Amino acid sequence: MVPPLENSIHYLTFFVMISAKSNYDVIVIGAGPAGSTTAALLAEKGHDVLVVEKDKFPRYHVGESLMPFCYFPLKRLGLVDKLQQSENPKKYCVQFVRGNGAVSQPFYFFQHMDHPASTTWQVWRSEFDALLLDKARQEGASVLEETKAQALLKDGDSVVGIRVAPKNSESMELRAPLVVDASGRDCFSAVKEKWMERDPKLKKIAIWTYFKRAKRDPGLDEGATTVAYLPNKGWFWYIPLSGDIVSVGIVAEHRYLFDGSTRDLAEIFAREVKKNTWIEDHLASAEQYGEYRITGEFSYRNRFCAMDGLVLAGDALGFLDPVFSSGVFLALKSGVMLADTASEALEKGDLSAASFTNYGKSMQSAIETMRKIVYAFYDENFSFKELIQKDMHLRSDLTDCLVGNVDGKDFTSLFKALSELAEMPEPIEHGLPKVSK
Repeated sequence: MVPPLENSIHYLTFFVMISAKSNYDVIVIGAGPAGSTTAALLAEKGHDVLVVEKDKFPRYHVGESLMPFCYFPLKRLGLVDKLQQSENPKKYCVQFVRGNGAVSQPFYFFQHMDHPASTTWQVWRSEFDALLLDKARQEGASVLEETKAQALLKDGDSVVGIRVAPKNSESMELRAPLVVDASGRDCFSAVKEKWMERDPKLKKIAIWTYFKRAKRDPGLDEGATTVAYLPNKGWFWYIPLSGDIVSVGIVAEHRYLFDGSTRDLAEIFAREVKKNTWIEDHLASAEQYGEYRITGEFSYRNRFCAMDGLVLAGDALGFLDPVFSSGVFLALKSGVMLADTASEALEKGDLSAASFTNYGKSMQSAIETMRKIVYAFYDENFSFKELIQKDMHLRSDLTDCLVGNVDGKDFTSLFKALSELAEMPEPIEHGLPKVSK
């Protein structure tokens, strides 16, 4: 084992080496799934990439359930074998549970697609995100952890770098022809540029915690993501993790959870557990583990995906809703697409916002498709059972949305059926580049 002092000297040497350099091809803000994926693939293509991350990895993050189509970005990164060999529970399906404990017919992914992607995983995000960041390092990206982005550097209307504040060090300026903002829900650039727009109807909050020795369903359903309903279109997530731990969270409107009876998160959680028979049964012999956590209204889409010298990825571009676990999938998807687009732009020497038009359109389309399913889910008059009974062929389209197969698909029939059963949102045009006039 390397002595701690030598570890410290090694880190100091590395930090001095990095901080002595101030120019890169690409600077990536944030080392989550979007940032690390973008950095790894750009570095693999030979570009000089720096990742700036405010935390020290591994670090905690919620959002443990992977959609099946995460397989393809992970395959591109060469990480599928590692996940297959890991202790992460395999996720074969999503199931829905009514308040009285009645369980729906699970959506088994392998019944829909004959491909290795039909099996996915429930992961600890601390481990999963560290795996992605390590991949970026292996490909040659430089990484500055515990370094906070402070400001965008501009030359006129173009972004030319960022000012950062390393821990226990003075601020410094770093420059690159392209800055990738993958800062997650911090939305670093969108806040600075005042681009953030909250979704007009998806005004939910979440309270969550973890449990040891919670009940798991038998067989293929042991690693299932379970969505368990609460009154007024609230719901629980129930996500089995390795180490005999289950992630359990409540998503609902603020006024429903904070009804005036108490503001104590543990008391609110315990109150809601009693409103779903399946959840109550599965947690009956479990031991609550760790703290109770809460997050405020989380649904938003930023007005632009790019400006000259700057492009947004993952949650820094927008976040929809946790119900179908689309966050990590959209982050990985954006990272792969962005790396390819940015590499081409770098080779051409054109880092204008317009270079990211197709990227913006593709991400906009994917988010809008899934947004319609989310709106239907929260509509008081909607049920998936009624949708499928309307036309059994719709089950295939719906499952495509649940697995993340949204590129180039024609969902006209599905959207028409949804509009007959639920109020559909008006399309949002946010997410295209801010093109200079």
